[in-house]
Amino acid sequence: MTSSTEAVTRDWEGLTIPTAGTYLLDAAHKRVGFVARHMMVSKVRGEFAEAAATITVGDDPMQSSVTATIQAASINTAQADRDAHLRSPEFLDVEQFPTLEFRSTAVKSRDGNEFVLSGELTIKGVTRPVDLEVEFEGVGRSPFGQDIFGFSASTEIDREDFGLTWNVALETGGVLVGRKVKIEIEGEAVRQA
Repeated sequence: MTSSTEAVTRDWEGLTIPTAGTYLLDAAHKRVGFVARHMMVSKVRGEFAEAAATITVGDDPMQSSVTATIQAASINTAQADRDAHLRSPEFLDVEQFPTLEFRSTAVKSRDGNEFVLSGELTIKGVTRPVDLEVEFEGVGRSPFGQDIFGFSASTEIDREDFGLTWNVALETGGVLVGRKVKIEIEGEAVRQA
């Protein structure tokens, strides 16, 4: 937290953004979700309940960085049998690969409050480049005196690029589980002392 007289925001290209510093993802105000096709006709939504991230906001906002760790076993699609299968070696293999990791490599301004956060995503020991479409949602101070900012981010990955290749062919054509997975993230980050 900062003192009440210390500036916690600044203007940058028409946006009010947080001052430079280290911020942590607020565990109580985050969602790390995903959407995948099921049987070629519907979508299954789920999330990872346990995730942590450190966001370092740079003096130059384009030099900011993010590192994140997601606990693979915290996957939840609201269906116990499916969740157990997703934790198994046929999918995430949480015993051997307990975390999914993200490390940013670049930030680019797109338009207004929209940015592209490039980085490396590691799932099941396989690292691939990804671009997250990020929307900066705003900055403020909580009633508890914490300086925070909000954001949302999304991307789409091909799960087979990460070795998640399990599937079943359907009699009607197509497969049980789609290759493309949309990742959807919502969060608040809290300034550290």
